[in-house]
Amino acid sequence: MSDKARRKSLGVEWPTLALIVLCYSAFGLGTIWLADWWLPAGIVVTTLSMALHSSLSHEVLHGHPFRSRALSEALVFPAIGVFIPYLRFRDTHLAHHLDAILTDPYDDPESNYQDPEIWADLPRWRRKVLSFNNTLAGRLLIGPIVAQVAFMTSDRVAIRGGDKATLRGWLWHIPALAIVVGWMMSVAQMPVWAYLMSAYLALSILKIRTFLEHQAHECARGRTVIIEDRGPLSWIFLNNNLHVVHHAHPRMPWYQLPKMFRDNRARYLARNGGYYYRSYAEVFRRYFRVRKDPVPHPLWPKS
Repeated sequence: MSDKARRKSLGVEWPTLALIVLCYSAFGLGTIWLADWWLPAGIVVTTLSMALHSSLSHEVLHGHPFRSRALSEALVFPAIGVFIPYLRFRDTHLAHHLDAILTDPYDDPESNYQDPEIWADLPRWRRKVLSFNNTLAGRLLIGPIVAQVAFMTSDRVAIRGGDKATLRGWLWHIPALAIVVGWMMSVAQMPVWAYLMSAYLALSILKIRTFLEHQAHECARGRTVIIEDRGPLSWIFLNNNLHVVHHAHPRMPWYQLPKMFRDNRARYLARNGGYYYRSYAEVFRRYFRVRKDPVPHPLWPKS
């Protein structure tokens, strides 16, 4: 029996499971031994483990590494990244995967575009903040705050409107956070301020991935990027930089995406109309201080 057939028969994706073990091992190393030895090293390793945990949570919500969703979700249940409830991440991200709504200011939960009419009525200071947020420097520095405020505001409105799924997502976040609080109080050697800094820095790293994953385009297939990066960021993002491949095959595990892209490179670049970057280094060079997109959706129909 081949390795692929054996994994299928057991219903376990061993590379993902091994990476989850590695993630939690790095988290323990960062919050205990390294934090006690030299705090900056502890912050770095803890930050990277949190970013990887988010990428692994993304794998889980797409059906990995077990056939059982409950068993897979148990693996990423502790809210080590603090800010985003897993169930809310799952529900909003799966809604985002409807390609027809990508970049829609209302229907795409992960869109950074604004309705132009809403944008025109915003106070000047908010427009400046959101414009800065559309540079890579802004996304790294204030992106986590901007996104968190928008996310929590939207969820608060939904809960007040009687959305039980949204409320359930936040209620389940309480025991997930309790695990982290227990760890910090009884095991970890890291100060709380350093832990929260790590969580913020992890979100900043993840903003590099989401910065230009999607663009406004008349055709849905032209809205999703390919960043042909093979460095450490692509590993932390679990190859999600090959984003058009992921959207075409959302249930494909992370370790199969590079081969799928290599074998069909021309087809995927034709599919997304050449929305392509060679590496994250190119993205930094081009957009660190320069706004990639306008905040108001450039193709939004005028009323």
